[in-house]
Order: sequence, then structure tokens, then C-alpha cells
Amino acid sequence: MSVDSSPSPGSIETIDIVIVDDDPVFRLGLRLLLERFSDLRVLADVGNGAEALEAIAQFSTPSETLIGASNTIDIVVLNAALGRSDPAQIQGLTLGRTLKEQYPTIPVLLLGTSTEPVVISAARQVGASGYCPRTLDSEAMVSVIRRIATGQSIWMIEKSALPAAPSSTTLATQRSEETRLPSAQTGVRSHLVRQTRQWRRGMRLSGIRQIEAALAEVTEQLQNPDLSLMAQAILAGQQRELRAARWMVNQLLRTSDTPNDQPLRSIQTRPEPQPQPEGDRPIEASTVMVADSPTQAMTRGQSVVFDGVLAKLQAPLQNLSAVTLEIDILREERKRELFYLILRQIERLLDELRYSQVTAAQLTEKRSQLLVDLWRDVTTDFFGKYYTVAVDTQSIEVVDALLRSRDLVQAEILGKIPLTTELFAHLLFQTPLDVDGVEYAIGNPAAVERAQTILENVMIQVGNAVMQPLLNAFAHVELIKQNLYDRRLMSSREIERFRNDLSWRYRLTHYFAEPQAIFESRYLLFTIRGLGIRQVSIYAPRTQELEQLGGIPYVVTLALETRDALAPRVRSVFSFIGSSVVYVLIEVVGRGIGLIGRGILKGMGSAWQDNRFSRDDRFTRDSDSR
Repeated sequence: MSVDSSPSPGSIETIDIVIVDDDPVFRLGLRLLLERFSDLRVLADVGNGAEALEAIAQFSTPSETLIGASNTIDIVVLNAALGRSDPAQIQGLTLGRTLKEQYPTIPVLLLGTSTEPVVISAARQVGASGYCPRTLDSEAMVSVIRRIATGQSIWMIEKSALPAAPSSTTLATQRSEETRLPSAQTGVRSHLVRQTRQWRRGMRLSGIRQIEAALAEVTEQLQNPDLSLMAQAILAGQQRELRAARWMVNQLLRTSDTPNDQPLRSIQTRPEPQPQPEGDRPIEASTVMVADSPTQAMTRGQSVVFDGVLAKLQAPLQNLSAVTLEIDILREERKRELFYLILRQIERLLDELRYSQVTAAQLTEKRSQLLVDLWRDVTTDFFGKYYTVAVDTQSIEVVDALLRSRDLVQAEILGKIPLTTELFAHLLFQTPLDVDGVEYAIGNPAAVERAQTILENVMIQVGNAVMQPLLNAFAHVELIKQNLYDRRLMSSREIERFRNDLSWRYRLTHYFAEPQAIFESRYLLFTIRGLGIRQVSIYAPRTQELEQLGGIPYVVTLALETRDALAPRVRSVFSFIGSSVVYVLIEVVGRGIGLIGRGILKGMGSAWQDNRFSRDDRFTRDSDSR
């Protein structure tokens, strides 16, 4: 944490800035950049939320060290991804919301790596005054800070998110920039400067694109849970090097703000007001923000989550968990097809709920019906509404037969899928998603990752629900085996073994695994990670379910509690007994054995000496007799 409390010269009206970023390289570079300008002063640069709140509290209250007056902070520059690598720290968007609640007059500029409208929507929700990329040119960054510090709002949006035709506000902003161009640009010298600037800009953009591509590849490799510790350390080092290289390229090849290199071309602000009569002049000119409609923001947040899951479906879908799943009997291409259908039906379901204007409270009431409808639609699409098979010379419509197992599927699978209501509310109403006790707004990386995990679990469990009645009713139908089953599971013996494994899995889950998960306040979710399907656990309060346990599951929790109570004491007793045995063996038995050994060796030495003396005496007597 670096703090500067020296006052600026009184002749210059300075903009006092607090920088909050957990990247020390970027934080230092931004501080050095801002200190080049006489009208900008960095009061403090900190690396986490707690230090930020402490520094802002220090500079926002009267202090004798600050010339006896309150030192007003003009702007806080905050990393939107603050705390992503350490969930225990205050997250960037959470800190932004806290700052606006405690210091509503201090504008907050969020810096991020993405200009997706969903991210900007999340920034607006926390009350930020602006958002721009961390890779913005130096002069453009300074310009944004100055504008926000003076009360404007600036939001940098991707070109694809803007209207095709330039709006009047865009044209006005461009005209206002053009009027600032010096007339010397018409000369030869200005032409050379412009050509050099264009070359530097092209080099910078080309370098940034290559670095971003390499950084994305390294980041994707780091998501593989099968990496060794050495590989993770190497990739993490490469990631840091690429980020430092990106910052260096932006600093060394930065260009100025010209029409041919306008870094603020995506910023939509209200044009400066023209002189008006005193009676018509507005009291205060505010900045117009270009925002998506609420529906567009919601659907964009939903698209980010679904696109991430769809990308994972290109990876292998082998079950790498220790739990047997109904979908394991499917060939991989049919399994992937089933997952695609489920995701498509979930999107349709969300669109219908959005169109029907269902409230968040109604989601809880309709949860069971929504999952049953989803299962019915997926079953119909996957097998075909009129799909018929011959069983014992009778033609049976498969879908109708499968849908008759609704109650069993609801009780065994659908009713036990966790966090579906929270996921739907997050995607439909942008309600914050709880991640390990911390709420994250839609678009936050932590919220996106958790939403994808929940969605993948829903997708896999609905797939199990589709296959369960099929295995109960049509497991040995040859036509179904040829169309769906994995080649290794087509024999009658393997099918029966597979069904027995499923039966045992249900019993073990009901009597042991689920009570233990409830007692440990966690959910067991199936997700696609690395090279297949894995089972992960996430924290969630389950006190109400724990109080409702009875029978064998309740006895299991009592056994776990008893083990937790007795295990440390039993380990201590055995440790004491073991230490005592070791002491006795070493200090008592060992020394006794040592003494015995010494006695044996001593006796052997005496016997050897006596034997030698007896031989010498016999030799002497023989010599004397001769």
C-alpha cells in the first residue's frame, strides 16, 4: 500500500485519485503514468478491498496531517476483477457497491478486461460512474479519469453492441474532438507524425492481439484440474509474464488521441451544451449513458453462461467420477446429442418464463412442475414422439411408456437437483448468486463459473432422468441397444451388471452419501471438467434438511458426529500407547538386549583367551619333554 499525503500547489486544481488493483505491476504503472500530469495526484494505491476502505476513510475525514482540512477524493479507480484469485478478499464489484453506499459523492471508475454489455450492466448495478478496459491507451485513460472526476459518466462498449448508424451524440463527440486538432496537421511534418502514429498503433494492436491469444490459451490450460503442481506453476508464471508484456506494449507503443487513432470512439456521451438563453439553460448537464434494455442485459448474461457450457461439450464426456450414472450406457455422440437437447430446452423454458412474466416467488412454487416439463420435453425430442419398438410381438410407443414413470423420476432424480431455483432467478431476474457465502452479481466471473457448474449439474441429472425409465422398461430391446448403447455395454450380462451398479448407487446415496453431504453442509454436483464428467462439492447451508432426517440417514449423521467426537481422543490414546511402546522397546528392552549382547561378546572373548593360553601351555610342555 502506497499513500501520498503531500498537498498539491495551490495554483493548480488537482484531481485526487485512489487506485485499487491487486496487480502490483499494473498499479505501479498507472501511478507512474498519472504522476506525469500536474493536475493529477495519486493519494494512495492499494492491493485489496480492506486497505482501500481504510485509505478512503483516512482521506475522507478531517486530519491535522492534511493541512487541517478534509481532503476530498475526486475519483476511485477500481479493478473490476479485484479478489478473483482470493475469494476471501473483498471482490471488485462488491467493493464498488460498498463505496457507493458509504461515499455516494465519490465517483468510481471500474477497469476490466472485457467490454461485454453484461459486464458493463453489472458495473452500473453497483453504482459505478464509468467502465473502460485496462488496456486503454495512456492518454485515453487520463482523459477518462478527468471526465469522470468532473461528474461525467463514460462507458466503453464493443462496436458490435452499438447501433449501426452513428447517433447524434456520437457525431457530436467526434466533432468536439475534431475541433481540438491543431492546424499544423495539414503540413508535411504533421503527415509524418500521423504516419508514425498509425504505425505505432498497428504494432501495438498486433502485439496485443498475439499476447491476448497466448494469454487465453494459457488461461484455458490452467482450468485443467489434471495438471501437476509443476505444470500449474509454469503456466502461472507464463500468465504473469504475458500480463506484464501486455502492459509494456501498451506503454511503449501508446499513441495520442487523434481522429485516425481515437481510443474513445466507443464512448457515448452527451455533447457539450450550446450557449442558450439564461431561462432555457439547464442547471446541470449530465452525461447520457448508452445502455442495453433490461431484457437484453438478462439474455446476454444468460448467453455467457450457456456459451461456456456449450464449449465444454466439445471435450470428452467420459464419466471420471466414482459414481455410476444412467447416461454412462450411452455412446459419447448420443450423450452429447442429449446434452445439446437439454440445453436447448432449458433456454426455451427460460424464454417462456420471461415471456410469462413469472415472479421470483413463483419460481419456488413452480420448481417441480418446471423440471417435470423439462424432462418430458427432452424425452420427447430425444426419442421422437411417435417412436415405436416391438416387445413380445407388441408395438409399444416408447415415449408414452417412459412418461408414465413421472412420479418415480420426480422422486428419485428431479426432486433432488439442487439450486435450480437460484439459477433460474439469477438468469431471469439478475438476482445475485451466492458463492461460498458471498453474493455476486450477474456477469461477475465467480457468478458465471458457479452458474455454469449448476447448469451442468442440471443438464447431467436431467439426462439421467431421461435414461432411467428406459433402463427399467426397455433395457434389452435390441433396436434401442444398437442405436444408443456403448459397444462395451451391449451384452445382457453387462447391462444387468450396469443396472445393479445403479441400484446400489441409489441405496448408498440415500443412506450414506446424501446424509453425510447434508451434515457437512454441501451439495454434490456433477460438472464437466478437464477430460470428462467429475463430481465436485460446493458449500450450502442445509440445516433444515438436517432437522428433517430420520431412520438410517439420521443414524448415519449420529455415527459421523460420534466419530468426530471420539476420533481425536482415540488417536491421542493410540499415540500415547505407541510412544510408550517405543520408549519401552528402545530404553528398556533395547538396553537389556545391549547388555546381553555385551555379556555374550565378553564371554566369547574370555573363552578365546583361555583357549589360546591352553594351547601355549601344551606346546611348552611338549617342548620340555623333548
